[in-house]
Amino acid sequence: MIQFDFQSADILIVDDTPADLRILIETLSDRGHRVRPVLDGKSALEVALREPPMLILLDINMPGMSGYDVCREFKRDPRLADIPIIFLSASASVEDEVRAFAVGGADYVTKPFRADEVNARVGAHLKIRQLMVELDRHNRNLEEMVRIQVREISESQIATIVAMAKLSEYRDDDTGSHILRVQGYCRTLARRLAAEGAFASTIDAAFIGNIFQASALHDIGKIGIPDSILLKPGQLTVAEVAIMKTHSMLGARTLAEVMKAYPGNAFVRMGMDVARSHHERWDGSGYPDGLAGEAIPLSARIVALADLYDALRSKRPYKPAFDAEKTYAIITEGDGRTSPSHLDPRVLAAFKASAVEFEATFRELQEPVSGLL
Repeated sequence: MIQFDFQSADILIVDDTPADLRILIETLSDRGHRVRPVLDGKSALEVALREPPMLILLDINMPGMSGYDVCREFKRDPRLADIPIIFLSASASVEDEVRAFAVGGADYVTKPFRADEVNARVGAHLKIRQLMVELDRHNRNLEEMVRIQVREISESQIATIVAMAKLSEYRDDDTGSHILRVQGYCRTLARRLAAEGAFASTIDAAFIGNIFQASALHDIGKIGIPDSILLKPGQLTVAEVAIMKTHSMLGARTLAEVMKAYPGNAFVRMGMDVARSHHERWDGSGYPDGLAGEAIPLSARIVALADLYDALRSKRPYKPAFDAEKTYAIITEGDGRTSPSHLDPRVLAAFKASAVEFEATFRELQEPVSGLL
């Protein structure tokens, strides 16, 4: 396994305000990181090209090149494009945050800084960087197999990718049971749909096997969400919601790295689909792409219902666990936040016919709070 030393990460800070530089240098140096400060965007590009850093903290408002301009230049250069960039700004407006993400930023921190927030966000994105490096090394180790036309990822390699997905889940569920339950629900739904003849041209034994494995990857992008947001017990702000929603794109981007080595592999392709699209809604009100109806990949439609069921049945920082009866009622009737119109009608019908099996899966992998369906 690649060694990735969080305690001595090489971090480039770009800010034209000396006072802010001093705060950031002190904050990150106290954690043992190697910090390289520069005062403008041109210097940042020159320094990064000589020795690429692991992560960049980039001020937006600077003379000459703005932070947005600097970020665009980094993303255009293949030598620098993969370096995560955390924007720094005195502006807390949603519009500025959205623009930062649109040009390729990985995160957004407002001034004045809080040391704990800076350290938390830096730590989260270093973990993503570690995952990307590990995936790259994994791909390189498999090049010889690719050359001899080995097209399928073996079960042991699938297990490695699924284990990476669990890195994100262990932050708010140290049992890893959520992934296992979602896998079980998805297999139940796929089998029910196949038995009833729905999607006869799509759902076969290979599809069922792939969705069982690929569903484990749906929230892999949450490893990039700061704990202050992921584990927040109260309601998220508009800005925090926007950051939380980026996990779908982060997950798809991570799996795209694997896809480069296996462009025709059905498991990895399905994993990308569920990571990106499991928050899309049948009526078009979901994210990140606002897809509707059949435009949403079938695998993502199945995972959406499975993930919703487990979220309702499980305790979360922002809600208690619901019993089986209440969960069934919310999914089939709605509760103001979720609605049957959000779900593929045929997948919803398969759930109604399989509700007892869902509850059996939940009970097998975690004792329910209360209630029987």
